[in-house]
Amino acid sequence: MTTADHPDRAVADPIGLVTDLVAGIESELDPDTIRAVVTTVAGGRAKSRRLAQALVGRPAVLTDGRSPAPRAIGDLLIELRKASASAISPPICAECGKLLRTFQRRGQDWYCSVCGQETAECAACGNTRRISSRDRMGQPRCSICPDTDDRDPVTIIHEVITMVDRDADRDVIAEAVRRSAPRLSYQQKLAWALEENPRLLTGEGHLAPLRAIPRFIDLLHAADVAGIVRPACPRCHRVVRIDKPLDGQRVCRNCIAKSRIEECVRCGARREPGTRDAQGRPLCPNCLIRDPANRETCTACGELRMVSTRTPAGPVCPNCRPLPTLVCSICGRSAPCTLSKLTGLPRCGGCDKRQAQCAVCGRLRGIHSGTADAPVCGPCTAPDAELWRPCPTCGEAERLRAAGPCPRCTLKRRLDELLTNDSGAMSPKLRALRDVLASTERVATAMRWLSGGIVSTILSDLGSGRRPLTHEALDELPEGKVVEHIRSVLVAADALPHRNEQMVRLERHVKDLVTSHTTVEGRKILHRYATWHLLRRLRRRSRGKDITHTQLVVVRQHLRAAVYLLDWLEDQNLTLAVCRQSDLERWLTSDDVRHRREAGHFVRWALSQRIARDLSFPAVKWNGPSQAMDDEARWATARRLLHDDTLKPEDRLAGLLLLLYAQWPAAISRLTVDHIEQTDGAVRIHLGDVPVDLPEPVAGLALQQVAVRRSHAVLARTDSPWLFPGGQPGRPISVWAMGERLRKLGIRLAETRSTALFQLATELPAAVLARTLGIDITVAVKWQRAAAGDWGAYAAEVSRRNSNI
Repeated sequence: MTTADHPDRAVADPIGLVTDLVAGIESELDPDTIRAVVTTVAGGRAKSRRLAQALVGRPAVLTDGRSPAPRAIGDLLIELRKASASAISPPICAECGKLLRTFQRRGQDWYCSVCGQETAECAACGNTRRISSRDRMGQPRCSICPDTDDRDPVTIIHEVITMVDRDADRDVIAEAVRRSAPRLSYQQKLAWALEENPRLLTGEGHLAPLRAIPRFIDLLHAADVAGIVRPACPRCHRVVRIDKPLDGQRVCRNCIAKSRIEECVRCGARREPGTRDAQGRPLCPNCLIRDPANRETCTACGELRMVSTRTPAGPVCPNCRPLPTLVCSICGRSAPCTLSKLTGLPRCGGCDKRQAQCAVCGRLRGIHSGTADAPVCGPCTAPDAELWRPCPTCGEAERLRAAGPCPRCTLKRRLDELLTNDSGAMSPKLRALRDVLASTERVATAMRWLSGGIVSTILSDLGSGRRPLTHEALDELPEGKVVEHIRSVLVAADALPHRNEQMVRLERHVKDLVTSHTTVEGRKILHRYATWHLLRRLRRRSRGKDITHTQLVVVRQHLRAAVYLLDWLEDQNLTLAVCRQSDLERWLTSDDVRHRREAGHFVRWALSQRIARDLSFPAVKWNGPSQAMDDEARWATARRLLHDDTLKPEDRLAGLLLLLYAQWPAAISRLTVDHIEQTDGAVRIHLGDVPVDLPEPVAGLALQQVAVRRSHAVLARTDSPWLFPGGQPGRPISVWAMGERLRKLGIRLAETRSTALFQLATELPAAVLARTLGIDITVAVKWQRAAAGDWGAYAAEVSRRNSNI
């Protein structure tokens, strides 16, 4: 693989490119050794790319060792020579031609220690010689005329500090001097600067000529030396670390960033450049990390994503970035936190994304400080005019990164463009949708959603009238999650009426499956079976309520089983009317048989409708659970969910409903807040016709979930009636998502429910079991028989209780 064949490889794989270039010259080292040396020298992504591009431009430097060339190439040559490379040349001095093991640089040229020394006019003798040192005024001195001072620097500094604090401990001062200026020559410069201007210690530290002085002041202040004043940044007036020189003063990092602001050539944001493109134009940090060319393989998840941080193991993406577990300064929870740029205090992920009504200004904003009950927005936390600028459209103070309106005004303008017709009017239903989307908490999420090609196209068609605002018009679009999400947003915003989406999806599936059958007779049979038996029975059982995903899957399996059997009969030149028992048994014993139990349901229906004759396909009788009952493991998991406060409350509640009350994830996901009631100090849950009293702490978890439940939907979020809201507006959590959350708790769903139901069936009669748990009476009777409960003894016990009253 050559550079000429892959001109972009210096960006996509700089380490591999440099390794190949070196391996093509050096035969004494194996590729793994060369790659290890290159990785050590190349460092980060930007440096490795500069190294690769420099070698691509002039690969002969590997053999001649001559500058001009970047320092990274010189370091690479030295390290390769240390690794016993023979064909690679060491760096060569640009002036005397000496082979170098270390080098100095002036510009892009390499020099030895003799040729690389800078020459200037000595401030003492006036001769032009190599600079050996600088005096206390910063002027050059030659080796013959050093600025000598035989005094001890610590003694000089201690005398200066005793002018402020007579009781200052010399040992404390000596330790601070050693930590801020380890070298003796730098300690001498520190002493000279403080001796010349002692006011640096009492508030004028921003005028420090040396970077070590602010650090020295911080150490003295931390050691409680009296009279020492930490300097404030002369620009923002915050008392923070100031060690960056700007216009003759020491300022903080934020003010340095503001002084370097340029307009990004890609997104237009005005920020400190994160890098520059090939033409030297500025690129902001966001454009830098989002550039597809800068994506790398995350060492944690293995996905090719943008890099958030680098660990000793390699790059890590934003989703896998390790965060320290701290106490959130807003909600008080111990959770992975980041440090707020405004306050410097820890803030958890939930509070970082949360928007609430500010307790100071009353506006709905992202919270930056305060408490969970009294949150405070960013402008009220740090009212910095340079940080928060008024939006030119609405006048709200926002952290504007580019010229133009704020993100919310941009969102409103985009919605108006999509939802208005050619005359500029907007229908009342779409006006409601526009108001709901414009008031969403996460404006950036709404903008990303609208930027999707199909989303903007559909909304534009609805706004212009090219597509009517009806469910039928949306049904004409290709099926997919995007269209279903658009539909759910329209329903949640009252732009479309609610309908049973699972039933509509099932009817569409039935129609497609029936019409795709090859024979006319088969299509008639499938139509009768699906429409007048499966769907009719499903509508009767649902009683006007939305059907569940599990019910949809069951009907699909029954219909597919009928299709498989009819297709096999057609391949054998048979029909259901002439099929005999031997033919049916031949199909049942064949290798390609599918959905055997569901096919039996179809055969028995065909017999009842006199479509088939002389066939026998008995139903499989359920004789109890087939899996082992582990009641000890069930109770161990229940005790963990009852008392482990580190788990999410909603997960604990859902798990306990399965462990204690044998509720399937499908039933748990469809619970509403109306199923929980609190009367006379007791908390009850309606799982069936008769409510069940919840003991503590299950009752507390149920009330907490009712109070703090939060829909995961970002767009068109409403006050959801569901106890466990889902990701789509107005809908509960899906059965699959609920099952996954329970599996992550270590719960085996089918085995755990069977164990719970088996244990309950041994303690309660079938009628009570059916009325309290919401299961069918026939199912309750079967579980009673499987558990072999002594209901005669139970009835006698109840009778004795009544007689004692």
